[in-house]
Amino acid sequence: MPVRAISDAGVVRIEARAARLALGVGVGLMIVKFVAYLLTESSAIFSDAMESIVNVLASGFGLYAVRLTHRPPDAEHPWGHGKVEFLAGLFEGALILLAGGAILFHAAAALWDPPAPARLDGGLVLIAIAMLINGVIGWHLLRTGRRHDSMTLEADGRHLLADAITSAAIILALVVVGMTGLQWIDPAIALLVGLWLLRIGVGLVRRGSSGLMDEQDLTDDRSIRAILDAHLGRGVCGYHKLRHRHTGRFHWIDFHLTVPPRTDVKNAHDLASAIEGEIERSFAEADATAHIEPCEDQSCPHCSGGRSSP
Repeated sequence: MPVRAISDAGVVRIEARAARLALGVGVGLMIVKFVAYLLTESSAIFSDAMESIVNVLASGFGLYAVRLTHRPPDAEHPWGHGKVEFLAGLFEGALILLAGGAILFHAAAALWDPPAPARLDGGLVLIAIAMLINGVIGWHLLRTGRRHDSMTLEADGRHLLADAITSAAIILALVVVGMTGLQWIDPAIALLVGLWLLRIGVGLVRRGSSGLMDEQDLTDDRSIRAILDAHLGRGVCGYHKLRHRHTGRFHWIDFHLTVPPRTDVKNAHDLASAIEGEIERSFAEADATAHIEPCEDQSCPHCSGGRSSP
């Protein structure tokens, strides 16, 4: 059966517009944060600025991924192009891990010999502006990604919201530094930011790699089996070889159905098509394929009365 898809031109435009917004804002905020770092020489602000580089690179790849994922299947990619979203998540996760490592290295050196942050007022104003913008854009990307089942936009949104939370922690820490003069708090906060980024990066790498490896989704499995179980005894004797996978937001499902041996080809085909359609409608975008086999279980309660005599 053909793929049931909602990826029309309107959806593509909405997602591409969101990705372009993330990229443009990311470039602007990266400049703002590095200006704030040059003003203050704060290790915590340096960690925030380093994370903004990841935002820009990830948003650039995300824009490419959003456009590519909507391309229909072709001769070279019969399963479609949806797995680029897993690749985008893996790419973003790897960048975050690199940024987290660089931040930890810089913060450890600064903790050994803490610099005295200067001109904190101007730097804090710039970071506060970046925090507010990241929060708004991150929430918008997360909502758009969830609405259209886009892992790329959802990952970008989560990252920007995490960035906003990080900026809030940095502002609080630097206010404390300014009030108490305890300079070690600045690199200590940078260390925490680096560890926080490592946690986010590991999660994104884990999710992206599991999608590329066709890891089975247990929630999907329960949903599909519930539909198939509901048809047992209603023209279906059993099912086996159930397999399913994601290619980004697309779901691909195939399985074997056993039917009473005397079921004619047309009835078996109509039954399989009906079950395929029911499974596809349970997902946003899906393609389900059923293979029909005659039941060979001599004790099957669903077809024992319909067997030919030996």
